[in-house]
Amino acid sequence: MALATLTAAIVSGMMVPGSGPAVAHAVVEPSVRSATASLRSDLEKYLDGQGTKDHFSAVSLRVTYADQRPDISVDAGTSRYGGGQPVNSKALWQIGSNTKAFTSVLLLQLEAEGKLSIRDKLGKWLPQYPAWRDVTIKQLLSMTSGIPSYTEQNAFLKDFDANPSTRFTLERLMSYVEGLPLGPAKYEYSNTNYLLAQMIVERASLDTYHERLAERIIEPLGMNDTCLPPDCPPDTASRMPTPYSTHSVLPKHLNKSLPRLRLSWAQGAGGLVSSLRDMTAWDRALYSGRLLPSGQQRELESLVSAKTSKPIKSVTADDPIGFGLGVVKFVHPVAGTVWAYEGATFGNRVLHMYFPKTGMIIAIAVNSAVGEGDTLPDLAGTVYKTLSAQKAQSLPRHQ
Repeated sequence: MALATLTAAIVSGMMVPGSGPAVAHAVVEPSVRSATASLRSDLEKYLDGQGTKDHFSAVSLRVTYADQRPDISVDAGTSRYGGGQPVNSKALWQIGSNTKAFTSVLLLQLEAEGKLSIRDKLGKWLPQYPAWRDVTIKQLLSMTSGIPSYTEQNAFLKDFDANPSTRFTLERLMSYVEGLPLGPAKYEYSNTNYLLAQMIVERASLDTYHERLAERIIEPLGMNDTCLPPDCPPDTASRMPTPYSTHSVLPKHLNKSLPRLRLSWAQGAGGLVSSLRDMTAWDRALYSGRLLPSGQQRELESLVSAKTSKPIKSVTADDPIGFGLGVVKFVHPVAGTVWAYEGATFGNRVLHMYFPKTGMIIAIAVNSAVGEGDTLPDLAGTVYKTLSAQKAQSLPRHQ
């Protein structure tokens, strides 16, 4: 199971809105109330249509803007399948492979400080893996290393399914792939890359991955609802809707609940827990360049084609998906160029979309994971069209 779904087909019929003029307070409030009501209807229809099929009970949405328009938070459903408390905007989620950009930023910050280069080879930092000694850090982060993914190995899946509460160490996770042959140096999604990246963060900084996250990202951005289990506040689990899996690769847990905070199997590849409020704050800092010097920001956003595995300057309609260093850029025939990532654990999905022309961010979360037929990007398209329609209605009309 990959921890992310590249959103290559984020729903047709989307349009990038213009930033538009500022709207006076008297106009904004009714508009926000109207948008919230329409978006709640969108979420409820999605829950009614997909909740049983994908075995989830909760869906949450947050929309933020780069200008003075107020943020919008909308939720639908309950904290567990078949009942429970209503879900609300304070809910916490397993954000899955959205974690990868955090790991990339840590390494790029260390590079900016002269402590490493992303062109360094693994032989320098992790000599215990001689078969991979010529793989560079950049190849890890861009998914072009050829190192197989531990989450795709039957032995790992069997062990996880037997006991999802297992405390997996990095050494145990790496044991699932250590003896496997190195594949070609082409684009191939592998979660192992980001476990290795996590190890390099710790070697280069002489500190734990958890401490580097807290000191360099979580605390400076005021992300009080973000943590890396098991180092989470006591009330974290109680704020999380129950996760569910519909993956056939986990037959013992098909349509059954999974532990909320047992994420040692994901770590620097997908182990963070966060709120949508924190997620959108992080995404805005990430894409606006607040976290990195300009040189490292360019490296973060340097792309390889998911289609050809070659470096590309930008994405096009013919070559629509570019993978950066833990970030994804793609072009939609209507929506244009967008940054987005859908992170998935075995029990949650969290999708964010950032529109560079306007600075708008859409973040959506649900409390189940699916093996195939993911429709969360479809919901993002519905949300986008609703927002576009609401904005068109709020624009001043000239007589």
